[in-house]
Amino acid sequence: MFNFLIKISLVPSFLWDFIWAPIWKKCMKRCGKGVYLRPMLSDIKGLNNLSIGDGTSIPKGSTFYCTRASLTIGNKVIFGPNPTIITGDHRIDVIGKHLIDVTDDEKRPEDDAPVVIEDGVWCGANVTILKGVTIGRGSIVAAGAVVTKSCEPYSIIGGVPAKLIKMRFTPEQIIEHERLLEGK
Repeated sequence: MFNFLIKISLVPSFLWDFIWAPIWKKCMKRCGKGVYLRPMLSDIKGLNNLSIGDGTSIPKGSTFYCTRASLTIGNKVIFGPNPTIITGDHRIDVIGKHLIDVTDDEKRPEDDAPVVIEDGVWCGANVTILKGVTIGRGSIVAAGAVVTKSCEPYSIIGGVPAKLIKMRFTPEQIIEHERLLEGK
């Protein structure tokens, strides 16, 4: 009985997301087919700078701040719970102002930089990805990682700040893997 009540309690949030997800997708720079999105249970800013590829899953609890720079998420990308991606920083060098008082118009070009997550990436739970980072295709970002630098395709990275743990495949296996993916 309690399991049934718990499942019933989840219905309103799923319906709310079901209603709003198509609207949010239309407001994005680009949204592919088969994208799973829970917009009402996430914090997503700057939809006009957000592009998401086909078959990607954006879970509830996502925090995506697309500032003046774009966020591009490829095809078939999966995220664990509570990912955070931020494409900009605060300007910290203005004398005579508190950080909160520095306006968006006072930002410099280097304060914002695009984030790219290529196809087939898996980002674990509570991952943070900061401005200017490219996550190479087929990479895995370990849970809790804070990514401040780009990584090569098929890397496994983790830590604070994230560093290369190992490669998923040998160079020969990468060639075979990509050949097989091309055949699909």
